[in-house]
Amino acid sequence: MAIVSLQSAATGLSALNTNLDVIANNLANVNTTGFKGSRVNFQDLLYQEKAQPGTENANGDQRPTGLYVGLGVRVSGTQLSFEQGSLLSTGKPYDVAIDGAGFLQVTVEPDRAANGIAYTRAGALTVNSDGELVLASDQGRRLEPVIQIPENAETITISTTGEVYATIPGEPEPQLVGNIELATFINPAGLVQLGENLFGESQASGPPITGQPGEDNRGTIIQGFVEGSNVDPTKELIDMIRTQRAFEMNSQTIRTADEMLRTVSQLAR
Repeated sequence: MAIVSLQSAATGLSALNTNLDVIANNLANVNTTGFKGSRVNFQDLLYQEKAQPGTENANGDQRPTGLYVGLGVRVSGTQLSFEQGSLLSTGKPYDVAIDGAGFLQVTVEPDRAANGIAYTRAGALTVNSDGELVLASDQGRRLEPVIQIPENAETITISTTGEVYATIPGEPEPQLVGNIELATFINPAGLVQLGENLFGESQASGPPITGQPGEDNRGTIIQGFVEGSNVDPTKELIDMIRTQRAFEMNSQTIRTADEMLRTVSQLAR
């Protein structure tokens, strides 16, 4: 009956509303450094089996197709896209962009991420009052391993393989003050989104595999750049229009089912 149509359309409206929420978040972060967009994955629900394929009649003839009525749709999950974002020049000596796979490691509260380590692609860095390299954010998360810049350093040079050199007055050669390590994951799409441009390890992502940039398929470090958001505004706007049209069609289904139920109820009068 039309009641099944009402329920199926209602699940469609709910799923499409979630899709619109994800699209809105992607568009809101179109200028967020290191942001990775998400997409919504859908899957159909259970089916009412009214006739099974392959059943035989009295003559031994088999039914070639079944008769199934679906009960709607649901969101099965959101999937992160780790496509490379555009590399944006900043000219700032502490800013770094990762060209390729990998994440910077930063320390967080132990209850926020496994082992108190979170992962990010946002390479806008600065130094804190102790001279440590930290994220240029309101929380000032420290890089892991900790890299301390000498107070009297004149210039800072960061190589593509993560070595951080400081030029000290009176010293003929730049001094190595630390190494930026990158972490990779077997399944980065399984990372937990923590906010602040941070990701956390999960059972689905697998443990982090840390090492030097440029080795074992890790990306390289580019000084004076940051990675922009990988959100394509044009694609998101097209997806938003498609979602809106699908929402309207499901709304029309509800109106039609309601009219059919009203007609049936009037037949009894």
